[in-house]
Amino acid sequence: MAFKMVVADPKTGKSYKLEAKDPEASRLIGMRIGEKFDGRIVGLPGYELQITGGTDRDGFPMRPDIAGPGRVSVLLASGPGFSPRKSGDRRRKMVRGSRVSESIVQLNAVITKWGEKPVEEIIQPKEAKQT
Repeated sequence: MAFKMVVADPKTGKSYKLEAKDPEASRLIGMRIGEKFDGRIVGLPGYELQITGGTDRDGFPMRPDIAGPGRVSVLLASGPGFSPRKSGDRRRKMVRGSRVSESIVQLNAVITKWGEKPVEEIIQPKEAKQT
């Protein structure tokens, strides 16, 4: 099991694509949107991250106001999952609940507590090994 992670840094305004692989990735199963976790799961020791959303293998977005891990069809007036074209526009859309499950492919997170080293210094050695 692996999750693609998009980690946003509010201090710099940048976001980074990282990956969480087993056995660390399995610790994220069952967490909800808004919960915080240790950055070591994605290779950022000393950092604390907060889950802000994600998508499943078919591209359906997670919503914080839907309980559970499953997909449901709900009437939406705003995002995530729907962008109204005009005021008062509503649509029934399929979205996923706020719990992380095995069918989630991508998770979005934001840094809430920073470590000693900047994120670029931690990520660059990994990129240099791949090339």
